[in-house]
Formats: sequence, structure tokens, C-alpha cells
Amino acid sequence: MTIESVVIRQRVEDLDAAVPFYEKLTGSSASRFSFAGVDLAGIGPFLLFSGSEEAVRRVAGVAATLTVADLDSAVAEAVAGGAEVVAPKSPTPDGHRVILRHPQGGVFEYVGA
Repeated sequence: MTIESVVIRQRVEDLDAAVPFYEKLTGSSASRFSFAGVDLAGIGPFLLFSGSEEAVRRVAGVAATLTVADLDSAVAEAVAGGAEVVAPKSPTPDGHRVILRHPQGGVFEYVGA
């Protein structure tokens, strides 16, 4: 398995106030969107999110998003090493995703084709 990129998830209280700091830090412009009642901004390797406690609960439980070339083999390898599938494979706008809990307890979203 090869992890191609990592996107760090960060909850913020005020998305509008946080975005300029991360744009300056990364030299990237924010790509803003909303999903299931959560406001998000992708900026370089960061995914900032804010919203009501109820809405962000699902997003906040995942530490990072890991992009892999072959999702099925990455999941199989992780499960063989002791990872647990928290949310099964489901479609995304750019491919598919699976949520895994690593043997050490960290929860990660894997995305890929």
C-alpha cells in the first residue's frame, strides 16, 4: 500500500476567521463547500470544518484523509494488519471511501479508485 497524500482535518469555531491564516500558511486559496450541515474549507493539506456539535460529530471523529492508488488493496492490507472497517466502501465525487480504525485506535478515511 502506498499513501499518496494526507489531508489533515481540523475543527475550527469560526471558519471565516480561520481561513486567512491557513491560506497564508500554505500559499493556497481555500476551496469552500458544505456537506451534511458542515461548512468546510480545503486549503493545501488541511480540511477545516465548522458547524453545530451534532453536525460535526461525524466529521470530527476522523483524524485525516489518506489518498491511495488502489483502495481495495489498501483496505485489505490494513485489515490484514489489524485495522477495523468502521464505514464500508461508498462512492464519493472522485472515487470511493472507506473509514478504518487502525489497531492503535486512530480513525482514518481512505479514498481512492
